[in-house]
Amino acid sequence: MSISEKVQESVPEAADEAVTGQAVQHTPDSEERAKVESWSPEGDDEASHASASAAQVDEDAVISAIATVHDPEIPVNIYELGLIYAIDLYDDGKVKIEMTLTAPNCPSAQELPLQVKEAVEKVPGVGAATVDIVWDPPWDMSRMSDEARLALNMF
Repeated sequence: MSISEKVQESVPEAADEAVTGQAVQHTPDSEERAKVESWSPEGDDEASHASASAAQVDEDAVISAIATVHDPEIPVNIYELGLIYAIDLYDDGKVKIEMTLTAPNCPSAQELPLQVKEAVEKVPGVGAATVDIVWDPPWDMSRMSDEARLALNMF
């Protein structure tokens, strides 16, 4: 087996470039291609506003829908509580949300994600929503908005 055949077997794109002298363009997988917009509280997402004009789903409308969901034990909506960690919008109308709960033994653990999913699926342009519960990073009170702190008298 020649060296170029070994290289092509281990890294086909690099081998094509090395053998032909022409660059090979990376083809993104379907999820990478479909993702239009993403949001996270830290603002560190790489695809944010990448093609906002192509977005069929309005991010503010999704956030407003999420803000209609309240933890039954706390008189503040879950968005202001800082329970939403990420919102990914796709140009095919799908929305993926990562959220957490105030504690792993939260009595609302079953109902809150379902309420978020149902609220987001009512937003115009949303075809389907998925809600994933994540525990990392753990929620703490520093994630609450000033409005939530004021409502809960936690200044």
